[in-house]
This record gives sequence, structure tokens and C-alpha cells, in this order.
Amino acid sequence: MKPEDAADALHVHVDGACRGNPGEAGFGLYVSTESGAEIASLYGYLGRATNNIAEYQGLIHGLKFAVARGARKVRLFMDSELVVRQMQGAYKVRHPGLIPLQREALGLLRRIEDASLTHVRREANRRADRLANRALDEKASKLS
Repeated sequence: MKPEDAADALHVHVDGACRGNPGEAGFGLYVSTESGAEIASLYGYLGRATNNIAEYQGLIHGLKFAVARGARKVRLFMDSELVVRQMQGAYKVRHPGLIPLQREALGLLRRIEDASLTHVRREANRRADRLANRALDEKASKLS
């Protein structure tokens, strides 16, 4: 983050997308300052995966981005209630393919001094959704 943005929280909107479940999957990340200035629009193509895997991969990549930037305050927003509730411990992770993803995300989350993860309605996550679909349309990734 630029020095003038250091006081701002990093806002990371995360979305996973899947065409078929399982099917072609990708994720999108829209990153901004607390005041709304865009920092990054990122996306990743995953190939064949489930929607929940795409959501977790988006979360992991969003957390990696925040950690790499040295962000101390991060607000993450996702429209996947399942992933948010699993990360908060309200729902148990039962699917064996999601367990290591949740562990990795929790480990990254612990590296951030002040972090929160909030469930939002789909309408509040449109930019991340567009980026996730761009990953699928282009079968490509833009992670920096």
C-alpha cells in the first residue's frame, strides 16, 4: 500500500465462479482502500473444480495478496455464506477437499493483525463476480 493509504483498511471482495459443479472454475478479487480507491482487480482460472473450491481459492489468493502487501487491517467480503461460516467456525468443514483449503486460509488470516470476514449479498459483490467470470471467459489469470 502507498504510505498515504496505510491508515486505510484493505477491502478485499472475493468471489468464486463455476460453470457446472464441478466444472470450469475461477475466482475474482476486487481490492480497494477503505475510502474506495481501487488497488487491484485480480482473477484466477482454476480449470475443473467445484464452486466451493473456487470460493476458497479466491479467499486464499486474497489473503496472500494482503499479506504480501504488508496490510495490517483487512476487511474481506464474500457472498459465499458457507465459506464465511466455515471460516468463522459456525459450520464444520466436512468435505475432505475443503479441509486443507480452510486450514491454509486460517493460517493466512492469522498473519494479519486486524482482519474480518463478512458475508455480503451477491449485489454487493458484483465487481469480484465480474472478475471471476472474466477468468472463465478468458481461461486466464491476472494475479498481480
